[in-house]
Amino acid sequence: MPDSGHIIVVCTANICRSPMAEGLLAHALAAEDGPLKNLNVVSAGVAARPGERVSENSVIALKKVGIDIAGHRARPLTQDMLNRALVVLCMTESHRSLIELQAAPVPPRLHLFREFVAGDAPREIADPFGGPLKLYELSRDEMVEAIPSLIGHLKTLVPPPEPPTAAPAPASPAPPAK
Repeated sequence: MPDSGHIIVVCTANICRSPMAEGLLAHALAAEDGPLKNLNVVSAGVAARPGERVSENSVIALKKVGIDIAGHRARPLTQDMLNRALVVLCMTESHRSLIELQAAPVPPRLHLFREFVAGDAPREIADPFGGPLKLYELSRDEMVEAIPSLIGHLKTLVPPPEPPTAAPAPASPAPPAK
């Protein structure tokens, strides 16, 4: 588990949506400048079975955009993960509600993945589990649409890097002694 400052993406079983969101967000942050580039993204599930393999359609949907998540294994969400997170991003209101009911303390930055998308766009990302590849691609595209606004929000949480300071001017030589 990464140090404080990581982002947790949460869904139900951690085999469909949250692994895709983890891959997409990590890829987007890697292209950023400054401290955002150093944020770690992990995913977990509120009802995950540890070690379960990511769904094949999730792997295919991300492979189509050049991201490989085939090695992902499910992990359950823990209180320790929540305590150390910079922000927690849920796929649905039910995930957020479950965390609010069970976590002690509740993470202060608990949001939906699509919460920062402008306008009246849907805020939840439906579970494609068991559906055709087209549903997984729809979920992926909903995540991709949310990433710019999500990165905008993350920029408000992570201070920009300090500008380099100028080197001090060299001291003037001492006057000759008399």
